[in-house]
Amino acid sequence: MNLNDILNTRYATKKFDPTKRLTDEQFEQVKALLRLSPSSVNSQPWHFVLANSAEGKARLAKGAEGAYAANHPKIMDASHVVLFCAKTDISDAYLQKVTDQEDADGRFPKPEAKEMALKVRGFYADLHRKEWDDVACWTEKQVYLNIGNLLLGAGMLGIDAVPIEGVDLAVLNQEFDLPSQGLTAVAVVALGFHAEDDFNAQLPKSRFSEDELFTLL
Repeated sequence: MNLNDILNTRYATKKFDPTKRLTDEQFEQVKALLRLSPSSVNSQPWHFVLANSAEGKARLAKGAEGAYAANHPKIMDASHVVLFCAKTDISDAYLQKVTDQEDADGRFPKPEAKEMALKVRGFYADLHRKEWDDVACWTEKQVYLNIGNLLLGAGMLGIDAVPIEGVDLAVLNQEFDLPSQGLTAVAVVALGFHAEDDFNAQLPKSRFSEDELFTLL
């Protein structure tokens, strides 16, 4: 598997083939991509609403009506759809929960290592909670790390995907009662396999050159 080939062939799918679906094994790997994504201080400030049924996708597609109607068929024709949600608050109790999970998973050979991990995690969280007052921005950044992780991983699995910001987030927040759960909708990613007449599948990839993008020191 050549990473360069994958990077040059994966693209934002504009039209899915509704007859093609991810296998159960592929879906398990997609969930692994979501769950094991990196995040700042392992904060994992996210939740995912996963739809692979017509009924589930229809609920997500409520956010793609009116001005966002062009994205409605992408959601309905995809095999699986992920709604990415971000935590709206990072409490001390939540940081303790993350650290306790790490402890249960065997990351701390000594008790003082756990204490130090919680202290460091709290320090960086406090930069956003107390000094910069940008927790919502910080958690959303972690969600976008996850989206990038999913898109590359999907390409490696031979799955087509498209990230969709063109949805009504307020509608999705209401549909899934996200605010009451301390969450907010951020974006949608549709997964599946492109249709034969997906125009974007045939177009060449366009990116700036290395000379424009890289400063080598």
